Amino acid sequence: MLQQIFKNFIRLPEKFLYRTTFTKKRYLSTTKICIVGAGPSGFYAAQYLLKHLQNCQVDVVEKLPTPFGLVRFGVAPDHPEVKNVINTFSKTAASPRFQFYGNVCLGKDVTLQQLRDCYHVVLLTYGADRDRQLDIPNENEINVLSAREFVAWYNGLPGAEDLQPNLSGDNVTIIGQGNVAIDVARMLLSPLDELKKTDITSYALDVLTSSKVQNVYLVGRRGPLQVAFTIKELREMLKLPQVSTIWKYEDFDGIKEIVDKLPRPRKRLVELMLKSLNEQQQLNVEDGKNFIPIFLRSPQALSKREVTFTINKLEQDRAIPTNTFEVLQTDLVLRSIGYTSSCVDTGIHFNMKTGCVSNENGRVVSCTPERIVEKGLYVAGWLATGPTGVILTTMNNSFMVAKLICDDIAAGRLHLEEAKSGIGESLKTKAVVTWEGWSKIDAEEVKRGRLVGKPREKIVKIQELLKVAGV
Repeated sequence: MLQQIFKNFIRLPEKFLYRTTFTKKRYLSTTKICIVGAGPSGFYAAQYLLKHLQNCQVDVVEKLPTPFGLVRFGVAPDHPEVKNVINTFSKTAASPRFQFYGNVCLGKDVTLQQLRDCYHVVLLTYGADRDRQLDIPNENEINVLSAREFVAWYNGLPGAEDLQPNLSGDNVTIIGQGNVAIDVARMLLSPLDELKKTDITSYALDVLTSSKVQNVYLVGRRGPLQVAFTIKELREMLKLPQVSTIWKYEDFDGIKEIVDKLPRPRKRLVELMLKSLNEQQQLNVEDGKNFIPIFLRSPQALSKREVTFTINKLEQDRAIPTNTFEVLQTDLVLRSIGYTSSCVDTGIHFNMKTGCVSNENGRVVSCTPERIVEKGLYVAGWLATGPTGVILTTMNNSFMVAKLICDDIAAGRLHLEEAKSGIGESLKTKAVVTWEGWSKIDAEEVKRGRLVGKPREKIVKIQELLKVAGV
């Protein structure tokens, strides 16, 4: 009996939606939905909408000729298992009610107002494409790059192939201690024989082959208890062959005494650090390659060959600067302190302070004190929440916002009386990559990769991508 009650309960929203759809004339036409951004957030939202709204058409607009966003251009090459989610996205794209418009840029090829005129619902999911700044002297020196740029470079984001990082020196300093930072450190220190088997770009592999980097410093402003990387990433670093992990013993003063009181995920991570610390041998950091995490340091200034750090102390998990400084010799600095989004269209209610679209639980609202809801306009993913969490976090957020859209339609909160045409007719003169065009790109990359023993060789030039796609 309980099972039957539960079954009836989970069917209620679907029954309600079914009843609403067919008892009100204004819902008889197809609900046209446009999603801007073909990354994980956009695809998860499309998946949910296509499943729960039987009478809808979902069009995805993407500025690049290729889909998948950070799954393609952000996930490390040696993490192919994370990219398996592409199979799920491709199943979503196979729906006859799904349409892909690649190489179409919001704010350039099409405006937000045009999309709102052509669709009943517009969902913004174009992510975070800029770096947070350190705001310290000499940050724009030639030997200072962002980790985002470096990741885009080795992952083949169009336009990033010209980065040309200088890896001719011994020391690289990464400022930040998140998963992106540790991914970059691993790429710099990993055996080349392993990287050759991945989909890393050939030009990045050539540069890494001639790299002289011996020491990679991973510097954070707080302590071991506050690191943002996960246990999986740290475990991979500790297992790298011919790489020693060097910890500072003083960074762990008092940590052992409180580790048992930590929440389980944090406890396991800290225990792994303590285990590595206990196994650490007193090695000269000039012997072989070294991964060197450093805590309680905030950068104050950069010069050609060094970084000046303020030494911090912790007060209730907050990093408080002291009057003591430390200078670290380095040849290259990689900034990895987070991403922020861009306002790509003047019609977007963008909060410059937070770097996100102004919203309440996914509904876009005005930036005025009144917080007026923009009916039919939604936002999801990092563009809504800021760059936090992993792909699972993004999935949950996208499902939540997609459900909100379904609920708003079911409750009659949106204006669905007028039939909408979609944007296809307006893009006839534009070089648009369809899903069929992407499939041609995909097949060509896999073919090129097979010739060199890799899963794929990414095409990085826009014009070549368009040519292969047949547009």
